[in-house]
Amino acid sequence: MKNNIIIDYPNILDKIFDKLKNCGIKPIIVGGYVRDFFLNSISNKKQILTKDIDIELYNACSFEKIQEILIEFGNSNIIGKSFGVIKLKVDNLEIDFSMPRVENKIAEGHKGFLVDTYSKLDFKTAASRRDFTINSIGYDIFNKKILDPFNGLQDISNKVLKSVNEKTFIEDPLRVLRAMQFYSRFDFTPDKNLITLCTNMCENKLLNELPKERVYEEFKKLFLKSNKPSLGLKFLKNINANIYFNELNMNEKDWNDSLKFIDNIDKTILDDEANILITLALLCYKMKKSNRESFINKLTNKKNVLNKLEAIYHIDIFLENINQKNNTLKYNILKDINLKLLIQYLKAKNTSTNVIEKIRYIKPTIHGNNLLDIGMKQSKDFSSILQLLYEIRINSIFI
Repeated sequence: MKNNIIIDYPNILDKIFDKLKNCGIKPIIVGGYVRDFFLNSISNKKQILTKDIDIELYNACSFEKIQEILIEFGNSNIIGKSFGVIKLKVDNLEIDFSMPRVENKIAEGHKGFLVDTYSKLDFKTAASRRDFTINSIGYDIFNKKILDPFNGLQDISNKVLKSVNEKTFIEDPLRVLRAMQFYSRFDFTPDKNLITLCTNMCENKLLNELPKERVYEEFKKLFLKSNKPSLGLKFLKNINANIYFNELNMNEKDWNDSLKFIDNIDKTILDDEANILITLALLCYKMKKSNRESFINKLTNKKNVLNKLEAIYHIDIFLENINQKNNTLKYNILKDINLKLLIQYLKAKNTSTNVIEKIRYIKPTIHGNNLLDIGMKQSKDFSSILQLLYEIRINSIFI
């Protein structure tokens, strides 16, 4: 790939760039926006470029000066001077402006860095702090020039995932999970050095340092942005990440079934939240309840996630034991279940059309208000009555 390629970006940015130029500040587009532009150029499936754009500003004397320049374009917010980022929303764009910086590890965890910004820092030094070579490419706005000090363009062309700096890569354990989701999203092959780095980080238990909200964000990207999330999950096992995610140590058949079903999900039907829940349900459905709870608790504190999963598994158990006596569904578990979500879950599991048609009627239709409407007085027996009516209805559908 040549260095004189022109990268398209939203026209509204030109007004900002012109003002920056008048103030002697040089903007360079970096990160995912540049990466995805070149990924599109080698892909038969063109994807819409992200509306999140990262721009590094060279020769800026201070954050206050940058904010002063940006104020006419919208509300800007310094999201942390320690990380050197100013966020600006313009129309439907979210733009992160930052000064070139270097990072030094001073404590455990994803945030344990001392960040120093330097207005005169050269691009190669600034880019050396990045995780992967494919994320270390920049676009010089004024000179219309690609900046590629670590051969990221070549790695995109060869579909290879490499670290920029082996020494600094291991300082941030989140990069293990970023490798997981990039490998799966882009179908890039991790090079041997990257696999070794990630394996050593897992075996040294560095994932223990990560806050669960950051872990969850990477899994969400894996689940939502990958055509085959199974690739990322296989990568985790290959690098011994199951030292931390020990719940993934299931028998080979259950593991392979889970991966197959996850890749079956049609993500065009429901929203992101529902698709994440379906993916988690399929990944965890063969786990023991204690392992399921343990795994989910490593990702999120949201108790409603576990409750929704248990409702789905309640139906799984019912369907697996359909002809057995005392195989009943509990009214109180299923009264609020999302039928659309449940049906997509079952379709991903290749459940028969006949069963899915019956499942459409599994949600309780008689509630306490209906009993009051026919003149019954509210009592502690309501729950038993509703359960009995529900069992009669379910038996007429499935038995």
